[in-house]
Amino acid sequence: MRRDDLNDLAAFVAVADARSFTRAAAQLGLSPSALSHAMRTLEARLGVRLLARTTRSVRATDAGERLLRTLRPAFEDIGAGLAALDGLRDRPAGTVRVTTPRHAAATVLWPALPGFLAAYPDVRAEVSVDEGLTDIVAGRYDAGIRFGGNVARDMVAVRVGPDVRTVVVGSPDYLARHPAPDVPGDLAGHRCIGYRLATSGTLWPWEFTDAGRPFQVRVDGPLVFNDGGLIRAAALAGEGLAYMFEDEAADDAAAGRLVRVLAPWCPLFPGYHLYHPSRRQTPPALAALIGTLRARLPLLAEHTLPQ
Repeated sequence: MRRDDLNDLAAFVAVADARSFTRAAAQLGLSPSALSHAMRTLEARLGVRLLARTTRSVRATDAGERLLRTLRPAFEDIGAGLAALDGLRDRPAGTVRVTTPRHAAATVLWPALPGFLAAYPDVRAEVSVDEGLTDIVAGRYDAGIRFGGNVARDMVAVRVGPDVRTVVVGSPDYLARHPAPDVPGDLAGHRCIGYRLATSGTLWPWEFTDAGRPFQVRVDGPLVFNDGGLIRAAALAGEGLAYMFEDEAADDAAAGRLVRVLAPWCPLFPGYHLYHPSRRQTPPALAALIGTLRARLPLLAEHTLPQ
């Protein structure tokens, strides 16, 4: 195989995964026009159309998908082989790309990164904050961080965070105007601040437990956000009740700016897990990050708020 063939095939995988010449070109350090020309040349050389182009997107044709099923495992094996060579170095090196929701980035990942980068100066960390369930293989991430219950079974998952509790909170002003709910069913008579899920586009139902049995309540209200910071701001402004992670409301609750309600009903969620594709050998830089996060887990557990 000629070197140009290998380069063009790697570029084809990048375009198919990104579904965009512009995004793939940025990843590869090429111009979009040069990348488009390379793909047309590859298609002409193979005698088959690999990509279906529209004005807004690019997708693999049936022939392209068939080729991708062969190329992706091959390039993963190449990557694993290169990672194995890195393992012979005195210390890990390279870039670790991680996708994570905002809360996990703030509470689990970011507190560990300064020490991690100081310990491994040849490693770079790239963090993409995304509330959706990102396909880390298609997105070419090394790993993702999500709640344990949201990790696909075909992934290797490592716990990196303690269990997380949710709370329902409102401002003293709001609760002075609206009697506090005694049971989750009382939320039907309240202004509830909604959260729009990035993955499904639906509103997040508020989750509770009754004697260990989980159940959901569909809430309603005049405000819906897809950002936890705005939900907190609206609650502080007295615009309604908010459903938040306990640590996000802790300072405001301690200062009396927010008041917890329905505490006996609020559940614990399984803690954050770092997950990555099953490989014969974990890249050394990723293994170092996992080790750093795992070492911090007891410290995080000690700071979990008591009930």
